[in-house]
Amino acid sequence: MTNITGSILSQEKLSDSDILVLLSSGMEDRNKMYIKSAAIRDTYVGNKVFLRGLIEFSNICSKNCLYCGIRAGNTNVHRYNLEDEEVLEAAMYAFENHFGSIVLQSGERDDRIFTDRVDSLVKRIKNLSGGKLGITLSMGEQTEETYRRWFESGAHRYLLRIETSNPDLYRRIHPDNAKHNYKERLDSLINIKKIGYQVGTGVMIGLPFQTMEDLVSDLRFMQNFDIDMVGMGPYIEHVDTPLYQYRDTLLPLDERFNLTMKMIALIRILMKDVNIAATTALQAIDPMGREKAIKIGANIMMPNITPAKYRSDYKLYDNKPCIAEGADDCAGCMEARVKLAGAEIGYDAWGDSKHFENRKEI
Repeated sequence: MTNITGSILSQEKLSDSDILVLLSSGMEDRNKMYIKSAAIRDTYVGNKVFLRGLIEFSNICSKNCLYCGIRAGNTNVHRYNLEDEEVLEAAMYAFENHFGSIVLQSGERDDRIFTDRVDSLVKRIKNLSGGKLGITLSMGEQTEETYRRWFESGAHRYLLRIETSNPDLYRRIHPDNAKHNYKERLDSLINIKKIGYQVGTGVMIGLPFQTMEDLVSDLRFMQNFDIDMVGMGPYIEHVDTPLYQYRDTLLPLDERFNLTMKMIALIRILMKDVNIAATTALQAIDPMGREKAIKIGANIMMPNITPAKYRSDYKLYDNKPCIAEGADDCAGCMEARVKLAGAEIGYDAWGDSKHFENRKEI
């Protein structure tokens, strides 16, 4: 370990230049960083990994983000919408298998039919579990009224990825129109926090046009916004998206993976008590990707419990793993993966963000 990196890791606070050095570190230095981030995780949030049963209940989307495989303009996607009973059956599976929480995720829509349906599903899931099943929502930008309605019906966590904190880069990876506006996304995050949700956000790492300084700013954005949950992963291109044309300019996949691991370690070091997801995109590059993320500080895993026949149609990026597995396969796989990472699963627990609890006390 170099003297300069060792000195940085011994500091209580990191400057932007310190973070840039750590993001650029080689194998020996980054391993020391991983040891520190893992120790911080164990001290501040413990060695338990909490499960969020992921239900991708619809791939119908009104947005046209330039990186996303289910963007509205992609005519090669087979669109689907789970029946309510299919969603409830998946939620019951999570409840009966002691997951503690689920994530309801879909493409972005804000029409009344959609928002009413989500409200009804949240209430019915709360009812079928006797209020015991935690609910995270991830459905993009909505009005403050809609966010509040869903919160009052029983959802208590919301994930809205900013994707990049750089407004100029945001414009380059989204269509240039009012429906894809950086300020609107930021305002949505502000509303989510104001209402009382545990707030989750995250970024893609290795995007076209992205710089290391952008990643430093991303970490600072999450720290300054005082988020409770982090879900970030490597950018993986999709053949049916406009950004695919820049594939030859991208970092190699293994470098995107390593950079993502450094970002996970750094957000754990900077925001010691937040929840951090070991995202599926890591496994798309490295079969042991999620286990490696847990070893260095992540504490959330999201087994996919979407009915198997729909999974291949919810491909945000190419090479998405686990699309042919059933819910039982995913559940058994998660326990094995967590044990391999040297942690244990926190069954029958919401696994709420310690950071959220601490900032609410303050």
